[in-house]
Amino acid sequence: MSITSIESVLQQMRVLAQASGPSSTAVSDTSAGGFAGELQKSLARISDTQQAAYRQAEAFELGQPGVALNDVMVDMQKASIGFQMGLQVRNKVVAAYQEIMNMPA
Repeated sequence: MSITSIESVLQQMRVLAQASGPSSTAVSDTSAGGFAGELQKSLARISDTQQAAYRQAEAFELGQPGVALNDVMVDMQKASIGFQMGLQVRNKVVAAYQEIMNMPA
């Protein structure tokens, strides 16, 4: 994998992490396969999980029927674990990039 493709993946990760809109459209527009495509799909799933958990928490706060506190807490923990996993993957990608950059030519 070339340095430009790694930088491209890192830039895509930053853009997706900062995006506040629905990320499912970004996944459907991705025609590239491989690592970059899988990474975008994973980030989209993490974002969707977080958005669903926040919607459910808001519904509980508003007192909507059929929304139990234990379901809200479980979904919030799932979203948190997914985010932490994504963060660790990003850290590993950055560490691998730095290791490649420090290799003698």
